[in-house]
Amino acid sequence: MQIKTDFEHNGQIPSKYTCDGEDLAPVLEFVDVPENAKELVMIMDDPDAPMGTWVHWILYNIGSDTKIIDNNNLPAGIKSGFTSFKRLGWGGPCPPNGVHRYFFKLYALDKHVDMPEGLTKEQVLEKIETSVIDYCELIGLYKRI
Repeated sequence: MQIKTDFEHNGQIPSKYTCDGEDLAPVLEFVDVPENAKELVMIMDDPDAPMGTWVHWILYNIGSDTKIIDNNNLPAGIKSGFTSFKRLGWGGPCPPNGVHRYFFKLYALDKHVDMPEGLTKEQVLEKIETSVIDYCELIGLYKRI
């Protein structure tokens, strides 16, 4: 399983996806999802934040046949979690100092896990922990100008 976008793994995140640009969510492509997957979960966070891991984006209830995630045109049924910005939806990188790593984590589940909109990262991970059959991550780097 793999996540692809317009920057490479361990590559620089384009500024258009950050607070220094348009703060757009990148379009993500999901590749080689296991055939027996029933649902996907995607979490993006920054473990280098000074006050602990900062959660930028949580999406769940993603159909296993979903190939592209475009935050401006999400497939029906996808739910958003509550981020460290205290809101639903994308919040782009905006590190206060130095280079930060941003982990886009994709989980494939062996069953549908019923979750209401607005869960936190911890709540989502707790609900899916016994259902994960595959996992991958894409790491992007960003340092403010």
